[in-house]
Amino acid sequence: QVQLVESGGGLVQPGGSLRLSCAASGFTFRWDVMNWYRRAPGKERELVAGITDTGGSTILADSVKGRFTISRDNALNTVYLQMNSLKREDTAMYCCCARSALTGTNYWGRGTQVTVSS
Repeated sequence: QVQLVESGGGLVQPGGSLRLSCAASGFTFRWDVMNWYRRAPGKERELVAGITDTGGSTILADSVKGRFTISRDNALNTVYLQMNSLKREDTAMYCCCARSALTGTNYWGRGTQVTVSS
C-alpha cells in the first residue's frame, strides 16, 4: 500500500524556520512530480512548491519565493520543504502529493500542521 507521511511541522515564531519531510513507501514504481500544498483555515488549497523527478526543475508560489526551497532525495523517496523567514500567513496544514510515473495517479499524505505565532 502506497503511503506518504509528512513530518517536521510544529509551532514556530515569525522569522523562524522549519523543514518538512514527506517520505513515500509501499510502492514499486518511480515517482514523477512531487508537490507541497497547503490549506489555511477558511482558504482554498494552494500549491506551494513542486519538483520534477530528477530535481532539475522546481516551482514556487510567489508568496514563498525567496523563503522556501523544495528538494528531493530519490534514494530515500523523500521530498523536503525548507521554510525560512516564516510569516503568520504561512500557518496552514501542509500536505505532499506525489504522482506515479507509471500510472499518473496522484497520492496524498495526511499532512503536517505548521503554525507561525509569537
